[in-house]
Amino acid sequence: MKIAMVGQFSPHIGGVGAHIQNLSKELLKKGEEVYVITYPHKDIKNESNKNYMENDGIKVIGTKGINIPGLRSLFYLIFGTIQLIRIVRKYDIDVIHGHYLYPAGLIAVLGGLFTKKKVYVTSHGSDMFCLYPQHRFMRHVIRFVLKRADVVLTVSESLKEEIVKTGVPNIEDKLKLNWNTVDIDEFQIPDKTCRYKFKNEINIPEDKPFILFVGNIIKRKNVATILDAKKHVKSDCVFVVVGDGPLLNTLKEKVETEKIEDVIFTGARNDICNVVQSCDLLILPSYSESFGLVLIEALACGKPVIGSNVGGIKEIITEDVGLLIEPTDPKSLAKSIDLILSNNEIREKFELNARKRAADFSNVDIPY
Repeated sequence: MKIAMVGQFSPHIGGVGAHIQNLSKELLKKGEEVYVITYPHKDIKNESNKNYMENDGIKVIGTKGINIPGLRSLFYLIFGTIQLIRIVRKYDIDVIHGHYLYPAGLIAVLGGLFTKKKVYVTSHGSDMFCLYPQHRFMRHVIRFVLKRADVVLTVSESLKEEIVKTGVPNIEDKLKLNWNTVDIDEFQIPDKTCRYKFKNEINIPEDKPFILFVGNIIKRKNVATILDAKKHVKSDCVFVVVGDGPLLNTLKEKVETEKIEDVIFTGARNDICNVVQSCDLLILPSYSESFGLVLIEALACGKPVIGSNVGGIKEIITEDVGLLIEPTDPKSLAKSIDLILSNNEIREKFELNARKRAADFSNVDIPY
């Protein structure tokens, strides 16, 4: 079987890319062929006499266009659709799979209309939690994608419920749950050498715990509450924020203006496994979240976690591995951090059960 994936993929950084990577790796193990049509990137270069670049057996096709907010998706929609139709016809693709309802899902649906191939789309979260409710025009586009796709996959039960609310005719008949997964062979409990590698790089004393956030620096991820919580934390620790986004400079100014101590911004990084293995606790206080891939990555590394009591986060964090907090309450977040750092019994319980919980998300379910 030959599958054409459409969506964000390495060298682009993000949870959707990790999801496609894990699914593609499992397909390759079964002898299938995988093509991925992704956003333009300077590091995606077609090999000689090929229309794609090999990435561990996955055939990656970068599209034309420019990475300017507002225009990026439009260019991807146009050139991605053209590339998809060409790839499907040239390599006789069996299944098209769009990851994220717009623009990738729309590209997949348009490609299916022109080539008469079966189309799967996966909703990854902010397409339904942000685009759909906040932009009237996008409601029509997303409903069109949901109507025309043959199968609609979601990465959490909460996201599945949101799609049912759209009222698209017969949508429940083609909705399926398809969890995000973690590679527990890659994300493992670290030894001491690995544990201190990242801390040494950013000059954190080896005996000083650090609290980690990984994600896009956008309003929905609620990084400002992390900084407000830091002002109330009693434990001697460092907060590390890994990621990039439109609010990064604003949050840096907040730290400086309000004199919030022991906060480090690293920007985006490609070595997330090393970063997660080095932390003592990972937090994800999002206002909304379809799943929270970084949570299961942290759990696989034996780390306790704290997350907001919303969406897919509350489907991941059980009382055996971490704590749930309200995303608008920085004092509650601070108390939860202090509890885990100061109470050895609770922390050790979370650490002991973390990897067992991650194992619940380690088997890749092939949806085709």
